[in-house]
Amino acid sequence: MASTSIDELDRYILYALQKDARHTSGNDIASARNVSSSTVRNRISKLESSGIIRGSHLDIDYEALGYQLHTIIFCTAPISKREELAKNALSVEGVISVREIMSGEKNVHIVALGRNSDDLSRIGRELSDMGFEIAEEEIIRNEYTCPYSPFAGDSTNEP
Repeated sequence: MASTSIDELDRYILYALQKDARHTSGNDIASARNVSSSTVRNRISKLESSGIIRGSHLDIDYEALGYQLHTIIFCTAPISKREELAKNALSVEGVISVREIMSGEKNVHIVALGRNSDDLSRIGRELSDMGFEIAEEEIIRNEYTCPYSPFAGDSTNEP
């Protein structure tokens, strides 16, 4: 994939939205960077149309909803089928994300949810039937994220 050139304002927009997209408006970003809100809206549109911003995602407390088992499943897929299998894994009920890894073994990481061990067993069987070799399964206790700090620039005027 070709690299897309972005400037300091674009980087700051990405930082501010990563930090808290739900409560950060174009006006907040514009005020922090002394530009017009229409400039910020245009930049966000450009970042979306170029594929740099691919969406926004909710941080959900699955345990509070009764999904006690938040699991990462480390799988091995044949390199020639890795991308296809990774995309297909999203069709398994309970799978919420898939990462392709650039290695020969454990080259697909699948995050899945279950209410009980029967759910996880079913997910494992379905993934295995698709062609994955399941190498390891781990229960996730918590996951923490933060915005990419080099995009902050001079963050003294943060929204």
